[in-house]
Amino acid sequence: MSSLLERRMKSLALAASMVLCCGLPTIGTAQSAQPAQADAARATTGSAAPRFGFGRPATTDEIAAWDVDVRPDGHGVKPGRGSVDRGQVVYDQQCASCHGTFGESNTFLALAGGVAAQDLKTGRASRLRDAEVQRTVGTKLNHATTLYDYIYRSMPWTNPMSLSVDDTYAVTAYVLHLNDIVPADFVLTDRNILTVPMPNRHGMTTAHGMVSVRGKPDVQASLCMKDCVKEVKVTSELPAFAFNAHGNLAEQFRPLGPKGAIDTRRFDTSAAAGGSAAPVAAATVATSGGQRATQLLTKNGCINCHHATNRVVGPSYQEIVGKHGKRADGEAYLVKKMKEGGMGDWGPSMMPPQLTLSDDDARELARWMMAGAQP
Repeated sequence: MSSLLERRMKSLALAASMVLCCGLPTIGTAQSAQPAQADAARATTGSAAPRFGFGRPATTDEIAAWDVDVRPDGHGVKPGRGSVDRGQVVYDQQCASCHGTFGESNTFLALAGGVAAQDLKTGRASRLRDAEVQRTVGTKLNHATTLYDYIYRSMPWTNPMSLSVDDTYAVTAYVLHLNDIVPADFVLTDRNILTVPMPNRHGMTTAHGMVSVRGKPDVQASLCMKDCVKEVKVTSELPAFAFNAHGNLAEQFRPLGPKGAIDTRRFDTSAAAGGSAAPVAAATVATSGGQRATQLLTKNGCINCHHATNRVVGPSYQEIVGKHGKRADGEAYLVKKMKEGGMGDWGPSMMPPQLTLSDDDARELARWMMAGAQP
């Protein structure tokens, strides 16, 4: 029995030595010729040959269209500059209708608030120790480059990537100023963006989302280096009515190939698309007034500041018609005010010009207001 076992062991050892010295045996001449053919193909076509026999190299334009992100370490920053003063002008025109005149938020994310003076020194936003506190850009973000990157790639909501590099620097500077992070005369550039002392630069956490108050507080006194999550689930905290605000996400950047985005046409509130009001909260629908007015006010973001019967950020629509309803040129006057914006008629708050509001929508809303703005 022992001699049989010894012979089997010697046989296995011999087979192993053959594999190590000569390689595994091949079956048939066609397979044995494949390595030589592959070497010849690589020599003929160079490194551009597809490794797996399908696809093609990305073009320079395709790579450039995707390579727009700016990372916390400064990779991707573009030469440019923007002052706080210039940022206020762009912000009032492009951002205030959604985020509030002072970053306090009308409907979307609150941009300012909650930064304490000592936070700039410690790098840990002290108010975030309370899990119930509203999170803002000023208290939550760890790097100024993150703010720049998001504004450049995603804002304004109705026309993303329409801001120039310099205006993006300017808006970023203004939002930082709203949070008392930089002074009023500050000029943000590609050379100093990494030096901005963000109040929560040492408080990084992935325990919850940007706005969410669920989960652990942000400031934990140490970085988590163990028990990392095994799976990350990406979710959205955007209100449903905003999903299709600037077109179907599934069709964006279509020349560069599919991106796996959701089809947002089902959230379209325009009559032309045959859609109905998106599944927003009942209170939001109630503020718009009238079925057609609901569609137009929601599509154009007017409900962020105005209620049909009650004052919110700006006057109610019934207040507006009560003041201007008897004007002979009332409809034209309201169209002009919506398109050009202004301040002073209803207090110190400024109404930014509604640059994306079409003339037809403006006239239809003006007629609705002149008829009494009935909800």
